[in-house]
Amino acid sequence: MDLYEYQGKELLRQYGIETLEGIVAASPEEARAAAEKLGGPVAVKAQVLTGGRGKAGGIKVAEEPEDVAEAARQILGMEIRGHKVRRVLVEAGAEIESEMYLSIMVDRAAKKSLILFSTEGGIDIEEVAEQNPDAIVRIYIDPLLGLLPYEVRELTFAAGLEGDIAKGVGKTLNNLYEAFVEGDASLVEINPLVSTKDGHVLALDAKVTVDNSSLFRHEDIAELHDVDVADPEEQRALEAGLQYVKLDGDVGILGNGAGLVMSTLDVVAQAGGEPANFCDVGGGANAEKIATALDIVASNQQVKSVLFNIFGGITRGDEVARGLLAALDRSDTDLPIVVRLDGTNADEGRRILAENTPENVYTEQTMLDAAKKAVELVQDGGR
Repeated sequence: MDLYEYQGKELLRQYGIETLEGIVAASPEEARAAAEKLGGPVAVKAQVLTGGRGKAGGIKVAEEPEDVAEAARQILGMEIRGHKVRRVLVEAGAEIESEMYLSIMVDRAAKKSLILFSTEGGIDIEEVAEQNPDAIVRIYIDPLLGLLPYEVRELTFAAGLEGDIAKGVGKTLNNLYEAFVEGDASLVEINPLVSTKDGHVLALDAKVTVDNSSLFRHEDIAELHDVDVADPEEQRALEAGLQYVKLDGDVGILGNGAGLVMSTLDVVAQAGGEPANFCDVGGGANAEKIATALDIVASNQQVKSVLFNIFGGITRGDEVARGLLAALDRSDTDLPIVVRLDGTNADEGRRILAENTPENVYTEQTMLDAAKKAVELVQDGGR
């Protein structure tokens, strides 16, 4: 779950990271009032869950309250990479001495947290990596030991920092790592992290991504989820307790188990198709939950066929088959559906399906055959 900049900054402030004072506004009038309260020049910043705001004209600096209102009027309603701006952050100004980049992320390949730091902040880290890779300091953190004092010193020394700025960056790094771990984040990024002429180190921006699977531990963060901008299918799946991720293809995918669904995505790609989603109905899902999942997958207008990959483990194949038939009765989709059933009592389950399924449902014995059939149905026109 991604947080807006103002939400991310509020989280970072809870861990002692300094930010500038800011006020969220949803109209030019609110922006004007915010500017009057803050005083002096301010930045008007679009609040969207994507990058590239500055290049798109989503950040403007103004001094007078009326100019701030006009800047907000220009930014509100604009689209930045497909995201409509509905709020702006009116933020106080600062005398910036230097700009830096600091982030902590999960490196799944290394199975460790990775800290990235650069004295070249304010631009995409990808550009820095391409143009001047030596400007980036990388440190892997052992999750069992956490961030150790010598690693903080190693980072500031490798970056050539000294004096107050080295202390300020070190303190910020320690606080950011604490926020990263305790907040169950997969990414925390400050770009730019700035030093001011009066010696402070401030987070001028904040990008925070929290692991969805941890939200049951963070009700305060879960409440920040913006339903208005969420994909309607993903939001409906979330409310139904389904694991669903929308993709770009045209073969809808359902399965009972995350690993099985991931494998199904790969096999569909192997068969020459493109998955339209990841959808895990979970083990032991009842007919109502399966029907809901099927309706969510089918509601995506890109989907032209559906592949339901089922493994009967603890839940027997014949029970799964009966549940699927009940779900099909409750669903009004006319999409071609391919069912692959294997595992405990799979033969009995396939027999039940073969004798009772409607014309738009096809059964296959292997995962690859099922994927090929689903792709073939897409090529034949699907819905």
